[in-house]
Amino acid sequence: MTEQGQSQSFAPSAQDIETLALAALSRLPEPFTRYLHNVVLFIEEFATEAVLRDLNVSDPFDLTGIYNGRPFGQEAQTGDMPPSIHLYRRPLLDEWVETGVALESLIAHVVVHEVGHHFGLSDADMHALEDMVTE
Repeated sequence: MTEQGQSQSFAPSAQDIETLALAALSRLPEPFTRYLHNVVLFIEEFATEAVLRDLNVSDPFDLTGIYNGRPFGQEAQTGDMPPSIHLYRRPLLDEWVETGVALESLIAHVVVHEVGHHFGLSDADMHALEDMVTE
């Protein structure tokens, strides 16, 4: 990413998105951070066809992120993959351009929403948590 106020010649990379997502995760308050150590973060261009089909999403640009795994507190079962958050770079970048929302804020919003699914939070709780991590 470039320093604030500088223009960028190329779209932010997957690494740039990951850096912003990790920064948002690092701003989460306790006790959330204590229970996120096993959640894996993936940055992908788009959701897979299978994910889109499972969620009944017809346009891949409509899905910016997803949480996969059992909600916090549910015991893991044999064969479970670790919980994961998937962020989709191209839909995030499109939403960034279309809305004019700062990319850091947009990514923080999606990350908090997906973390909220991990913890089974309500929408109101997610909004309060988002206020804590947004720069």
